[in-house]
Amino acid sequence: MSVDAHVVPDVAGVRRNLRAAGLGLAAFAVFSGADALVKLLTERLAVPQVTFLVTLAALMLLCAHAGLTGAGGSLLPRYPGLAVLRALLIAIDTLLIYYAFSLLPLSEAYLLAFLTPILVAVLAFVLLRERLSPLAWGGVVLGFVGVAIALRPGIAPLNLGHAAAAASALVFALSLLLLRKAKATESDHALVFSLLIVLAVVALSVAVASGDLAPVGSTEIFFASAAGLFLLAGHLLLVRAFRMGDASVVAPFQYSQIIWGCLYGALFFAAPVELHTLAGAAVIVISGWLVLK
Repeated sequence: MSVDAHVVPDVAGVRRNLRAAGLGLAAFAVFSGADALVKLLTERLAVPQVTFLVTLAALMLLCAHAGLTGAGGSLLPRYPGLAVLRALLIAIDTLLIYYAFSLLPLSEAYLLAFLTPILVAVLAFVLLRERLSPLAWGGVVLGFVGVAIALRPGIAPLNLGHAAAAASALVFALSLLLLRKAKATESDHALVFSLLIVLAVVALSVAVASGDLAPVGSTEIFFASAAGLFLLAGHLLLVRAFRMGDASVVAPFQYSQIIWGCLYGALFFAAPVELHTLAGAAVIVISGWLVLK
């Protein structure tokens, strides 16, 4: 067998991972834009109603695109059990992180969300029996040290927003493990469509049950529509990235959100950029790199 026969698959894999990395970077940048708009909306409306409005906008855009391109059939999942289970997890994750955004600066919420790659590795070890090296276990421990540096428990007050952000990281990690199990024959549009349907139903149910429905004006509709567009684009990019490349290549690009979180926080919410936040973020990034080595 020639050397080329061994090299070509490796080159193809590298190219595929590079494309996946670019898509992952774009996905998390777009998600950050949606998050900033959601935080603005939660100043006017309750979190469940904001979640429903944003999700409804994304769902309408996806259906319109499918109708115009004649791809309506691609919206229905071939494996509904897996698609709906993943959708339920992301619905819970979305409500939790949006609640965290309503109480915390974006940068602090992102810090706890940064635990996702670390939790993916730990859950893969526990649930999928994937091996973790001693270096990776060191990274897991270092990740929680980074969170302690950034949030300074015992010095700075913690609230339910911090708990919600941490819980969202855990739920999102579980959803990523399920995404890895998705069949190649399942379309990206079907995975996102099932997610948006379930999220809209869950968010509306919570809003009605809690009585947190308020009149909506043109400003709220505009922000929700823009956030819905960003949410849809982010999910489509993220699904394609994780299905195209290795999870260990795509997941670390979530760390790029700290840049957007600090930028949007300073521009729109007058949130100061704290040195301990940046220091903790740096430690968490290093820990994620060690886990994924």
